[in-house]
Amino acid sequence: MQKNTMAIVLIILGLIILAVPLLGVIPLSVLTGLGAVFLGIGFILTGFTDREINSGLGLLEIVLGIIALVLGLGFILNSGLFSFVAGLLITMAGLFLIIVGIVAVFTKTGGSRWNGVVAIVIGLIYLLFGHIIKDPFWLGELIGLWLLLTGIMMFFQKD
Repeated sequence: MQKNTMAIVLIILGLIILAVPLLGVIPLSVLTGLGAVFLGIGFILTGFTDREINSGLGLLEIVLGIIALVLGLGFILNSGLFSFVAGLLITMAGLFLIIVGIVAVFTKTGGSRWNGVVAIVIGLIYLLFGHIIKDPFWLGELIGLWLLLTGIMMFFQKD
């Protein structure tokens, strides 16, 4: 019974987020931003501590902490930045997959050229989704669709 209740909650949340997509992006952006802020603060504090032992490592941790802190605050204050960074990372992964696929096709890595073709196709799909996710509206739609499908699968799953 508890599983069905959770499934219904997920279905309702999915439908709400499909109707108002930014309701799915903003909480995800804020939570990710909070995590990045805490990570940044931790890096900065650790960097000052490690600076006495190894100045290069301490400086690197401080710089990474500042970057994480700025990105985290950006995610909290602007969900569009979160969508842009998510889309950018997925697009970069797609480009890497396409490059690896092309290399695999020409070098016959893995004993078959089909491995490279599959990597190229998956890379193209990543490029498509990376382009779509850059817009917060479509990222919210994908989050709502994911919640809806997860709820439906959970509802019809046998115990």
